[in-house]
Amino acid sequence: MTPVRKALWYVESHFADALTLEDVAARSGVSPYHLARGFASVTGLPVMRYVRGRRLSEAARALVGGAPDILAVALDAGYASHEAFTRAFRDQFGRTPEAVRARGCLDDLELVEPFMMTDAPPPAPQAPRLETTRQPLLIAGLGQRYRDETRAGMPAQWQRFAPHIGHVPGQIGAVTYGVICNGDDDGNADYICGVEVTDFSRLPADFARLRIAPATYAIFLHRDHVAAIRATFTAIWDHWLARSGLAASDAPFFERYGAGFDPDTGQGGVEIWIPLASGVGA
Repeated sequence: MTPVRKALWYVESHFADALTLEDVAARSGVSPYHLARGFASVTGLPVMRYVRGRRLSEAARALVGGAPDILAVALDAGYASHEAFTRAFRDQFGRTPEAVRARGCLDDLELVEPFMMTDAPPPAPQAPRLETTRQPLLIAGLGQRYRDETRAGMPAQWQRFAPHIGHVPGQIGAVTYGVICNGDDDGNADYICGVEVTDFSRLPADFARLRIAPATYAIFLHRDHVAAIRATFTAIWDHWLARSGLAASDAPFFERYGAGFDPDTGQGGVEIWIPLASGVGA
C-alpha cells in the first residue's frame, strides 16, 4: 500500500481526533515533507486541508440532519468551542452552522468527500539518474505563492517571465527552471520561474532570488506534454520514492527545461530534480 493510501485510510478513520501532519506521516511510513507532496499530487488537496474539509463536511451533514446542539457537533468534529467551529465552518463554506441547519440542504455547499483511490497507479517513471551538484545554484526570476488549487496559474506566470529570458543580468546559458520552495503544511508554496545567474547584484527589484545549496538529486525525465507533469510527480512521490528506500530532503525541488523543450508546443521533455536526504551518493 502506498503512503497516500495509508494516509487516506488513517484520516478517514481518525479525522475527528487532534491530527497533525506529523501524525499522519508517521502512520504512513514517510516524512511529513514527502507525504505533503505526494498527498497533494494525488488528491489535489494538502493533507491538513483535506482533514479540515472532511471534518466540516461531516459536520454539515449532521447539521442538515437536524442536530439540535451545535456545540456537540463542534466537539464531534474536533473543535473545542462553538466559536472556533463557527470560524472554521464559515471559512470552509461561506456561511454559519446555524444558517446551514436552518436551510436544511447541502446542495449549494462544496463538500469534501472521501477521496477514492483508483486501483491502477500512474505509469511508473523511468529509473532516475543520481547526480550530486558541487556548487550552489543561483536562480532568479518571477516568483508567486500558490495554493494547490490555484497552481493552474503557473503557465500565465511563465508567460509573464518569457520576455525576460535571455535578458536577465548575469544569466548563465538558456536553461530555465521552475522551482518549488517554501512549502507549508496547508499546501502553500512559492513557485519561481527563472534562470541561473552568476550573482544577484544587478537584478530588477521585483525579481525573486533563490540560492539552492549543493545536494544529491534523483533526476526523472517527464517525456509527455508538460500539462501532464502532475502524473509524473504523483508517480515519483507516491510510488517510486516509497519503493526506492531513498528519502527526499526538505529542500527546493525543480523542473529543468533544457534545449529540447519547446515552450510553444509544450513538448520536448522536462527533467524533474528531487533532492535526496544526506547519505545518498551519486
